[in-house]
Amino acid sequence: MMTDQRMKWACDYCTYENWPSAIKCTMCRAQRSRGPIITEEPFKSSSDLDHGLEWDPPRTESGNSLLICPDSSARPRVKPASTAETTNKWSCQMCTYLNWPRAIRCTQCLCQRQRTCSSTESPQTSGSNAGCRPTPHSPVDPCEEYNDRNRLNTHQQHWTCTACTYQNWPKTKKCVVCDHPKPNNQEAIEIADSVEPSSIINEQDRARWRGTCSGGQIQRRSSPTSKREVEVKMDFQRIELAAAAMSTKDEQEVDFKKLKQIKNRMRKTDWLFLSACAGVVEGDLAAVEAYKSSGCDIARQLTADEVRLLNRSSAFDVGFTLVHLAIRFQRQDMLAILLTEVNQQAAKCIPSMVCPELTEQIRREIAASLHQRKGDFTCYFLTDLVTFTLPADIEDLPPAVQEKLFNEVLDRDVQKELEEESPVINWSLELGTRLDSRLYALWNRTAGDCLLDSVLQATWGIYDKDSVLRKTLHDSLHDCSHWFYTRWKEWESWYSQSFGLHFSLREEQWQEDWAFILSLASQPGASLEQTHIFVLAHILRRPIIVYGVKYYKSFRGETLGYTRFQGVYLPLLWEQSFCWKSPIALGYTRGHFSALVAMENDGYDNRGAGANLNTDDDVTVTFLPLVDSEKKLLHIHFLSAQEMGNEEQQEKLLREWLDCCVTEGGMLAAMQKSSRRRNHPLVTQMVEKWLDRYRQIRPCASLSDGEEEEDEDE
Repeated sequence: MMTDQRMKWACDYCTYENWPSAIKCTMCRAQRSRGPIITEEPFKSSSDLDHGLEWDPPRTESGNSLLICPDSSARPRVKPASTAETTNKWSCQMCTYLNWPRAIRCTQCLCQRQRTCSSTESPQTSGSNAGCRPTPHSPVDPCEEYNDRNRLNTHQQHWTCTACTYQNWPKTKKCVVCDHPKPNNQEAIEIADSVEPSSIINEQDRARWRGTCSGGQIQRRSSPTSKREVEVKMDFQRIELAAAAMSTKDEQEVDFKKLKQIKNRMRKTDWLFLSACAGVVEGDLAAVEAYKSSGCDIARQLTADEVRLLNRSSAFDVGFTLVHLAIRFQRQDMLAILLTEVNQQAAKCIPSMVCPELTEQIRREIAASLHQRKGDFTCYFLTDLVTFTLPADIEDLPPAVQEKLFNEVLDRDVQKELEEESPVINWSLELGTRLDSRLYALWNRTAGDCLLDSVLQATWGIYDKDSVLRKTLHDSLHDCSHWFYTRWKEWESWYSQSFGLHFSLREEQWQEDWAFILSLASQPGASLEQTHIFVLAHILRRPIIVYGVKYYKSFRGETLGYTRFQGVYLPLLWEQSFCWKSPIALGYTRGHFSALVAMENDGYDNRGAGANLNTDDDVTVTFLPLVDSEKKLLHIHFLSAQEMGNEEQQEKLLREWLDCCVTEGGMLAAMQKSSRRRNHPLVTQMVEKWLDRYRQIRPCASLSDGEEEEDEDE
């Protein structure tokens, strides 16, 4: 153990005893000296080599090389040298390192050496001896000189916090630990330092080395004065940049703490907004849709803290909205959606918005009517049969008021796309005119929850704002995973074979795809697929008919792919006696679902349908076509191998699960029946209050017309 202690080497700067294998000091990271005794020529400094100077090791009076003998004393010791040898070294003005006479730059910090008087110039001709290296009158211990300068520099570099005693950098105005303000006397010291930063450092030099330049051995530099001045200026610029970098580091520490405080104050909606802003910049439409699905304000503006948190000044400005960002980065697809959303939010007025108290009661009623079936197939289901229809009293309103009502409750863009661009609904004159079975596309939120919203709109007339239906969808998929997985796997295999995609997946791949479908059901705002519609048909215990476009199209009208949503979804895993045969209708356009509802009528006793039904006058019957505009039967989704067959077998299956009839034109249609008396009273009350808002417009219009007539008579 004693041998190991003796083998340790002491650092020349901090006297820390390091292990023999250490190349640098463990405490101060200083380079290890060449050994206890150096008899050969020391290593040339990089600054000397860069300037092309031949390095001549300092010699003692006896002519031998300098011997450096480190020990373990309280401070670094250098072997006593002659007065001339100590005088020849020059001290760096920045780090106080003692450099060899021929070094033009400091070996430690590469700072430029101070200007000295030439050997050919006299003190009188030079004008000043401030730049000369004077000869000291008495020998000075270089270790004491080094330590005194370091203490002086350390005193200037930090200021002590009066609250927590933390040593802070001079540029910081507040304590980094406790945010205590900097004392006024420290600020005064900092101002004095900024006026003359090197005065305190060099004060000891001037007091110790005051004298003439004639006593020193000074050589003329080879470089001209102008070049030397340029180098000095460059060195000062480098020093300023280093100081700026140090202050920037301190400011970054303060900024990090402030950003952390901002993040702690952020709410979920705030993070969604920031994600949407970043999504516009990066072209991520899903982030924008997630923010819109949360029901937040599309016209929200960025604050200074939010811009600071995003940390991209070239993209985000204070006061910018999602629309501004879409314009700046030329996101035409997002801009069209955002502008439509802003206009629609300002103009749309649906029943659930007019009556928020009744809407909350309806949501509680839906949650109370959800039950889970006992047995092997433990799927959730709704106990009430509710179908939303537009009231027939709308036709009693003046034409101008009717137009205003339809503009506020309907989605005109979806209606036009489903009727004109691709004839999916209302293409049959027989159903739309003679049988009064015209379908209307209700306005819906454009978000990942649009499928669930459209299902509740088509039944109860409200949105799935509390995600009650989404939670029920996830629980049903999870509890009955085996049942739905078997149907899904068999259907997907048949579908791929029917389209000529001859491939087979391993069971692990099927399981991964199924896990992804399960995860979508649990994520609010996540887009849903055909499997989820199939599960929703079981929750409603009634068929769902989707009238949708056949192809995905871009905003430029380019065809991107096949949609696969259009068709009939039957609750095939229930018993037929447990389900209702009255379906609901949904519309699908370019990643968006809308509820398709009809308007109340007086029954269909005298409409000349293919069959005579004994229905009450209060019952509204809407005929939903089971064929497309080309008279082809709609696909039935998720059939098993036994249920698949030709078109006749599928038509037979439709007749078993729906109330079907054939019109005089020979069209197969399903009958959707709804009754105002049998409908839920809360839904009826909500619709009446919504309609009263438009009924109140009539007297004002009549009064204004009467006043105009009186003015004309006068």
